[in-house]
Amino acid sequence: MGLIFWSSAQSGGGDIPEWAHVVLHFAEYAMLAALWIWALGPLIGTRAWPVAAAIAFAFAVSDEIHQSFVPGRVSDPVDVIVDSAGIWAALFLAAYARGNASTRRTQSHKGG
Repeated sequence: MGLIFWSSAQSGGGDIPEWAHVVLHFAEYAMLAALWIWALGPLIGTRAWPVAAAIAFAFAVSDEIHQSFVPGRVSDPVDVIVDSAGIWAALFLAAYARGNASTRRTQSHKGG
């Protein structure tokens, strides 16, 4: 979150193409949500997923508000939509990984 905040505080958007901007937003918020799931999972189980999503989404919104105060930067609601897609991707992958882990445990108990 500190790295995202720092990069948002930099003046100007850089010279990256728009598609790369979208990919970076998607990836950084997918990673943020995944890290929150990983950190909170041992403490609160599957409730970590909606909590992680809420934290990441709130940070995405606050990041856009923050950018509106940085010279040379603009706040773009589309970025929050892309960030949300990254968050949903992390939730989907976490659910998929959990399902695969559960299936492997069930199969190993049946075969043993």
